[in-house]
Amino acid sequence: MLYPSIDDLLQKVDSKYLLVTIAAKRAREIQDTKEYYLDRYVSEKNVGKALEEINAGMLTVEKPQIKDSLK
Repeated sequence: MLYPSIDDLLQKVDSKYLLVTIAAKRAREIQDTKEYYLDRYVSEKNVGKALEEINAGMLTVEKPQIKDSLK
C-alpha cells in the first residue's frame, strides 16, 4: 500500500489535479533547495516527500478570491 493514500490526501486538497500541481511544485523546490519541512520521510523520492508534507498539513492551498465583475 502506498503512503500517504490518495484518500487521505484528497481530504487535505479538494482536487486531484490541484494535488498533482502542488506536489510537483514542491518536489521541484525540494530538488533545488534541499530544504525539508519534516524530520523523517518514508519516501526517498521528492514527489513522495512532497505528498508526505501535504498529508502532514505542512503545505496549504489558498484559493484566490474572484470578484464578480460580470454584473
